[in-house]
Amino acid sequence: MSLLIWIAFLVLFVGVLAFDLGVLHRESREMSVRQALGWTTVWVATALSFSGLVYGVYEHHWLGWRTDDNTLSGAEAMIQYITGYLLEWSLSVDNIFVIAVIFTFMKIPPRFQYRVLFWGIVGAIVLRGAMIAMGAALIHAFDWMFYVFGGILLLSAARMLKDDEQFDPSNSVLVRLARRVYPVTDRLDGERFFTIKNGKRAATPLFVTLLLVDFADVVFAVDSIPAIFAVTQDPFIVFTSNAFAILGLRSLYFAIAGLMVMFRYLKFSLIFILAFVGVKMMLHHHVTIPHLVSLGVIVGFLAIGIVASLVTSRREHSS
Repeated sequence: MSLLIWIAFLVLFVGVLAFDLGVLHRESREMSVRQALGWTTVWVATALSFSGLVYGVYEHHWLGWRTDDNTLSGAEAMIQYITGYLLEWSLSVDNIFVIAVIFTFMKIPPRFQYRVLFWGIVGAIVLRGAMIAMGAALIHAFDWMFYVFGGILLLSAARMLKDDEQFDPSNSVLVRLARRVYPVTDRLDGERFFTIKNGKRAATPLFVTLLLVDFADVVFAVDSIPAIFAVTQDPFIVFTSNAFAILGLRSLYFAIAGLMVMFRYLKFSLIFILAFVGVKMMLHHHVTIPHLVSLGVIVGFLAIGIVASLVTSRREHSS
């Protein structure tokens, strides 16, 4: 396995993040729904374009790439990457609703939310990387972990089906712990995560919000990380599809947060997707479900949820 391709990807990813915050969004300002939809299109196109690089790496062994499974062709790797990306991207939608609750509870103005999400992504990449490495090690060491991960996904789907309670940040142990460990101010100081209060350094509510956003991502990663292992166990494909899905989370948040009412049935699409992937994972040793079928199921359920939501919303507005 070539270290060079990992370094190349990380340099590319960090470069994109630096360009995004340092050039495109240097000033803190509110993003409109129209702008968010435009940037969401850009990030999705970027992520899908990366599948061409995945094809070349696995088919032509660019940068000396070699894997433990040399039978994986470029086309198969590309399909796995796209399927994994769409799966992680769709599951991140549920995370967006929790982030919206966090921002509302912490009273974070829209113009500062993008900065929180940016640094939240940096933390999420590190944390998810560790979780992916742990999950890959468990699967390679114990075959029965497929049943465990599949069961987790089925339980997650069942919990989403009956759970109508909203996330309450005020009950978060993380918030109480942060206030005990480090001084926290009650007021924002612009876009700063830390400030000076009574001559001492203290965290602002913006930093506490960042901790909550990263914590929420870790909680949702407990569902999404096992889900992508049902698609592929290749660490590079798992990590890159996760990274690009998280990369587009910022603009996706501003797009969907402004249109939440319109996508009321999207949650049920996510439930069916989780259940399907859970069943697929539990049948891993018994039945082989082609990756193109998995991709079609994920896209199909997403399309049904979006179309049903838009049709219902249009009927309500016309009546």
